[in-house]
Amino acid sequence: MLQVVQSYRTGDVSVLEVPVPRCSGGGILVRNYTSLISLGTERSTIELGKKSLLGKARARPDLVKRVIDKAKRDGLKRTYEEAMGRLDAPTPLGYSCAGEVLESGFAAHEFQPGDRVACIGQGFASHAEYVSIPANLATKIPDGVSFDEASFGMLGIIALHGVRCAKLEFGATVAVAGLGLLGLLTVQILNAYGCRVVCMDHAEDKVAHAAKMGVFAAVSSDEALAEAAAAMTAGFGCDAVIITAATKSDAPVHAAVRLCRQRGRIVVVGVADIHPDRNEMWHKEVEIVVSKAAGPGSLDPVFEIEGIDLPIGEVRWTENRNLAEFLRLIADKRIDVAPLITHRFAIAQAESAYTQVIDGSLKSAIGVALTYPAQSMVERRLPVAGAAALPKSDVPRLAVIGSGLFGKAVLLPALKKVQGASLQVLATSSGASAMHNARRFGFQEAATDAAAVIESGNIDAVIAATPHDQHAAIIKQAIAARKPLLLEKPLCITPEELEDIRQVLATTAMPPPIMIGHNRRYSPHADKLRSWLKDRAGPLVLNMRINAGFVPPEHWVHSEKQGRSRIVGEMTHFLDLIASLTGAGFRKIQVSRVSGDDRTVVNNDNISAVFEMTDGSVATLVYSAQGARQTPREQIDIFVGGVTITSEDSKVSARYTPSRKEVFKTSGAQAGYVQELQHFVDVVRGKEKLSPTLAEALHVMSTAFAMETALAEGAPIDLNRT
Repeated sequence: MLQVVQSYRTGDVSVLEVPVPRCSGGGILVRNYTSLISLGTERSTIELGKKSLLGKARARPDLVKRVIDKAKRDGLKRTYEEAMGRLDAPTPLGYSCAGEVLESGFAAHEFQPGDRVACIGQGFASHAEYVSIPANLATKIPDGVSFDEASFGMLGIIALHGVRCAKLEFGATVAVAGLGLLGLLTVQILNAYGCRVVCMDHAEDKVAHAAKMGVFAAVSSDEALAEAAAAMTAGFGCDAVIITAATKSDAPVHAAVRLCRQRGRIVVVGVADIHPDRNEMWHKEVEIVVSKAAGPGSLDPVFEIEGIDLPIGEVRWTENRNLAEFLRLIADKRIDVAPLITHRFAIAQAESAYTQVIDGSLKSAIGVALTYPAQSMVERRLPVAGAAALPKSDVPRLAVIGSGLFGKAVLLPALKKVQGASLQVLATSSGASAMHNARRFGFQEAATDAAAVIESGNIDAVIAATPHDQHAAIIKQAIAARKPLLLEKPLCITPEELEDIRQVLATTAMPPPIMIGHNRRYSPHADKLRSWLKDRAGPLVLNMRINAGFVPPEHWVHSEKQGRSRIVGEMTHFLDLIASLTGAGFRKIQVSRVSGDDRTVVNNDNISAVFEMTDGSVATLVYSAQGARQTPREQIDIFVGGVTITSEDSKVSARYTPSRKEVFKTSGAQAGYVQELQHFVDVVRGKEKLSPTLAEALHVMSTAFAMETALAEGAPIDLNRT
């Protein structure tokens, strides 16, 4: 399919041939008929992308601060690689479209194939022949409303939510500053709800559009707007001023204060510098509100991705209900958006459309629509154009599933260093991301259907770095397809999934090698520690301290459905490393956590655990999200037989004996990613035996769940009795 994307590194816009996305269980797959270019938002995005790195930094100082904080925590090299990975990623453009449902997920009960739908949302309702849309970001199109009209959905509900933020009553008087697409939609909505409107824009053609909409006055200067507002309100001032202009100036806000009545309300829907005069604000007690997107639920992953609706008794107008209301206004002929489409381009000519938008040669543009062919092939696996042919050999052909930030910054660069394998397919949920990264890292094909890739006859082994909630299903798919699998941690996210996997293994003769991505055990530093411990005569005492860094409680890693907890999602790394260094299993566990507010201090992210090992050793894991980033992230201390061994951040390890000190250093952190991948490839080729075994990985996973149980019950857990 064709999709419009932007390179955030260069700002260039292109139309790419990419695989069609999969339909999620909680969403729908839509064949687009029309999508609408948001001239203001998309022009700003493209112009920011065209800036130099310094220009981007000046434009987004908030992101610069986040990069600096991350560099302090994770090191400059990894932070730089992740930042470049973000810049290099193709950004899908568009957030408002309309089309026909091709497939509906099992949980998207309100839709069925053939439904006409309006779709919204950045990263979802893109300029593409096919889009995969979560159910809460779509609604059915009423009879009598065309695809062209419904494609205004996102712009319409941004305007509608701005009107709601003004908290107007019947007969209210409102001034609208800025008559681009958002402004003209705002004017029509206000008219539909019985408000009296004056409006202004410096462009005469836009003023002419507004004048046809039944407003009290449409003017082209600030002075004329003030006169019209005074005439409409008998000199009292407007009940509300809605700013839909996009400017770096503070002039619209100053003008809005003057236009308002006593205790009036200013709503900023567009972009303006907000530095009002305090004395004017004080004199009138004017309130300023910045309208957020399309209403409650906007940018909330629980609402948009997980599909959890907000009760109508508590939240009357979510972004989804706003979308249905906007379409009703069109269906009832209360607003008319068709005349606002001033230009049309076929999707194949989108590059030309954007060039004209940016250079200003698209005259009198208000609504620019992209149109799509009525029929096109649904292909979820495509060859990478220009990919170098793989040499004929007996090396295994690899498929990689997932290329998020970790994949692009760590996994895929490490995989390029591995010997003895060929990179066949890269599969991700986004077709644009799959094609871009497949080309970047040297794969032959790009795909969006992970299950079909696992079952494919020309794939010999699979490496998966997908969201945690998909891990159990991928393991079962790999076992069924007899495909060796290297799966990023964790193995699964619930005890029920773990038991299900055990049952599958119990009924499978000769399952394929399944390896969990606990890379730290493959680090050169872990190798060195094991060599120093090789001849120990008795049990050891091991202390592992992890300065993990704070993750907000609303982050997906804490979500019951997606990540469950950092114990499950992250601490398994360190459990596996403890097992590797001691060469023993876990026998008994005792865990304590802090008693914080579970928001500024996430209780389960700050724990101390004591493990009795099967060889008599004792290990402690102190994991905290409260430490300073300037101190080491990972510290290991081992005491055994008169010897002390230390290791810090996979950079420096040391062994102290009564007579000497031995130090092992590497250039930067060596966390074992390349070695882990090489081991997997060598296992697939039959050159090495799998280590650790899947049984050992299952034991580590059950230990993590036992830690959660120990915290919940406030008592030690004996693993021999569970």
